[in-house]
Amino acid sequence: MSYEHKALAAGRWTKLSFLEQMAGIGSEVERALNWRAKNNSAYCRRALERALELLGLTLEGMTDFARLREIARVREAIADYFFGENYFSSTEELWRKYFSHFTYAARKNY
Repeated sequence: MSYEHKALAAGRWTKLSFLEQMAGIGSEVERALNWRAKNNSAYCRRALERALELLGLTLEGMTDFARLREIARVREAIADYFFGENYFSSTEELWRKYFSHFTYAARKNY
């Protein structure tokens, strides 16, 4: 498999805390939302692919079942929001708010 985040896929991702991982995923989702607002579907898709890649890396290293379920559901809901029929009724505001909590918490821990 070819990774966009090669250094992270090589093992650096697993060294990050859960909060840092979620903040990193959130930054890619933010980029996707921003590109979507600018009607740039190519850049939006690339940012989403990176977000989904990071979600996959997070799932691979996950041992906590509760977090595993949450991350799997987040991945499903993001894919549904951007590529599907928005079955979960997600909104741009919801995604920004969801990931902003992780970003705040990750920054606070420094």
